[in-house]
Amino acid sequence: MRVLVTGATGWIGSALVPDLVDAGHRVVGLARSDASAAALAAAGAEAVRGSLDDLDVLRAASAASDGVIHLAFDHETAFARGDMKAAAEADRRAVEAMAEALTGTGKPFVLASGTPVEEGRTATERDGHDVPPVDAVPPAAAGAVTRMATGEYVLGLADRGVRSSVVRLPRTNHGEGDHGFVATLVRTAREKGVAGYYGDGTNRWPAVHRDDSARMFRIALETAPAGSTLHAVADEGVALRDVAEVVGRRLGLPTASVPPEEAAGHFGWLAAVLAADQPASSALTRELTGWRPVRPGLLADLEAGHYFRAPTASA
Repeated sequence: MRVLVTGATGWIGSALVPDLVDAGHRVVGLARSDASAAALAAAGAEAVRGSLDDLDVLRAASAASDGVIHLAFDHETAFARGDMKAAAEADRRAVEAMAEALTGTGKPFVLASGTPVEEGRTATERDGHDVPPVDAVPPAAAGAVTRMATGEYVLGLADRGVRSSVVRLPRTNHGEGDHGFVATLVRTAREKGVAGYYGDGTNRWPAVHRDDSARMFRIALETAPAGSTLHAVADEGVALRDVAEVVGRRLGLPTASVPPEEAAGHFGWLAAVLAADQPASSALTRELTGWRPVRPGLLADLEAGHYFRAPTASA
């Protein structure tokens, strides 16, 4: 297939592109910069210049492709600028533009999303589909609800002649080179002199190695039935205290509870993520697609040591 990938040089995209190329696909990546275009060429892919705001570029590139995998999201606007609502709305416009080009073609469209949080139980692929109206939630939640609604919109494309699927990712897609949640926990432990965990440490994170999640996106592209919700989850739920204990031991630091009322001051923006117990299952996905994680789990990947290499000094 000729496959358009947005976010092709990001954390998961940079693992997905080689996987697609090795499987015989021709990859076209959306590139915002010369550096991104060069990285795509080095990975054996083509580049089309543009961003998620270039709707005409997205329509044309989608129409010229045999399938689309949408990984990109404006994290700078959402997190660095704190405007999740604007980022989610821009993402929705981009999705609608790509969907317009794919409607009625039977081509696959795969969207990246996140596993839902179900109070008191493990979330499955059947959960998280009851999305409230955006205007019925507090403004602070509007961005998250818009992203959920976009996922449901993509699943609904199955009724419009698109082989659509949504791959939900767990909170942690770990691996060497990760700068996400786990790396932030390690950096925070170094800065604070203690490997902290939220509350009693029993809150759980689902996790997957990024190589396994990349392979899930390829499987979805190639074989997922229209309207499929898929979970790229390897570890259903790793207790935060277990993560902190590995971090503390590897850094030679004590491990300690951070009371919820002190979490924002200790963990910063990550406190809101740590506050939820959010295990998730991929049993239905494995049964439907045959996907099986083969790379190390989160604790084993932490024990590999790459998260604890001394930071490189800035030039």
